[in-house]
Amino acid sequence: MKNSTHISILSLVLFLILSNGLNAQSEEGEKAEKKYQAKAPKTQPFGKEAFEKSDKTTLRWLGMGGFLINSRGTTMMIDPLLKDFDMPVMIEYPIKTEDIPNLDAVLVTHADNDHYSVPTTNDLADVTKSYQSTQFVGSLLRNEGLPGFGHNIGDVFKVGPVTVTVTPVDHAWQNAYPGTSPRKFKDEDSCGFWIETPDGTVWATGDSKLMPEHLTMPTPDAILFDWSDSEWHFTFEGAVKLANAYPNTILLLNHWGSVDAPDFPPFNADPKKLKNVVVNPERIVILAPGEPYDLKTIKKK
Repeated sequence: MKNSTHISILSLVLFLILSNGLNAQSEEGEKAEKKYQAKAPKTQPFGKEAFEKSDKTTLRWLGMGGFLINSRGTTMMIDPLLKDFDMPVMIEYPIKTEDIPNLDAVLVTHADNDHYSVPTTNDLADVTKSYQSTQFVGSLLRNEGLPGFGHNIGDVFKVGPVTVTVTPVDHAWQNAYPGTSPRKFKDEDSCGFWIETPDGTVWATGDSKLMPEHLTMPTPDAILFDWSDSEWHFTFEGAVKLANAYPNTILLLNHWGSVDAPDFPPFNADPKKLKNVVVNPERIVILAPGEPYDLKTIKKK
């Protein structure tokens, strides 16, 4: 069976429920008022125009943890999930896989299926030149018959004129829950990406606990900011610490407002709470799925 170590988030949710001895919701409970959950703004669909050449670098949140980056005609998607997720979602996907005309690369941070979507990546095979990830995820991609390239932390590769450096994360959560995977995971099985474009630098942090290395990076122009109050992500306190380490950097929030799971912390951070505690809160950008954001360089101090 292909990708036997590809991790389903739904499997984790069910495992946690069972391991904690919780019962499934009763019919009466299902009818009760639903817990509040911050939801992304209404999707702004886009089409082939988002992949055309331009004189700038434009980013679009795809919902979940995904982004499209078009840097003057060089196109990349990071962690695209555009169909067939195994949990209910609260958003409309901004584009269908069959409407994507071309991609120079798909970058995948790790094997969790809200980041490495097998249905999405397989659908994109005919229009994608390469898939870039860690050594482990690269092997999963190749098992699917895709042109998957695996990298070590610190490796540098090129996508056209764009330079990408693989950055470290701490996200081997599977090892804390015996039975969720037959494989022992290593931190280097997951990663982030430091992306240098002609118009500025973007740091896709990936899913991670806060690491000392995260606080000593060069100042990026924008961070694809993992906003998720979970022990296997930055946590609320860690996210604030990271944001304030780069007080002028634009924060493009992701991982929030997309999945209908009010009792599952990884999907439930609220942007309103972040605005009250970060330096220069006006730099927090709340994108709708599909909404364009043009990258600009900031003054480095």
